[in-house]
Amino acid sequence: MARLLDQVAQTDSLKTMQIIEEYTGKSGVKYIFEYSDCDDFSILPIEECRQTYGVCFCEDKIVIGFGGHKNSWGLIGGTIEKGETLDETFAREIQEEANMEVIKKLPVGYQKVIDTRDNSFVYQLRYVAITKPFGPFVSDPAGSITEIKHIDPKDYKQYFNWGKTGERVIQRAVELRNKLLCLTN
Repeated sequence: MARLLDQVAQTDSLKTMQIIEEYTGKSGVKYIFEYSDCDDFSILPIEECRQTYGVCFCEDKIVIGFGGHKNSWGLIGGTIEKGETLDETFAREIQEEANMEVIKKLPVGYQKVIDTRDNSFVYQLRYVAITKPFGPFVSDPAGSITEIKHIDPKDYKQYFNWGKTGERVIQRAVELRNKLLCLTN
């Protein structure tokens, strides 16, 4: 399905990960996904950022949603609306799709999605967050998410498999969760 190239780069003694995957969409369009770990989304041009998704921890479980364009399980998040900051988008999407409040968050990384037809690209951002419910999940106002689950992070592949990029996002989110827990106390 995808040709994978993993690169580990050393930058000022900080280990970062870059993963490059090729993907063919349902319409036959070929894309290149370039994932990079990131601690600060301000390095990205906001006008090229299109979505924010997160590994949202509610206690020791992660929250996943069913539905969306693919009608399958995945992380919670969505599209950046005009005039919103990245953080505002993330908080709004988590509230709309899971009825949860974002208590603390950190960047995990971003994926540059390159359309091979014309080399145009957009960025998709990935966060880790500590969340708590506003109340029970009833429905997503947009109707995209129809159900949520709280699962053990190690079990995510029973629900979705995003290849090497997904592995890295979940792995890094689990690592960063401890940092977030220290920030909340």
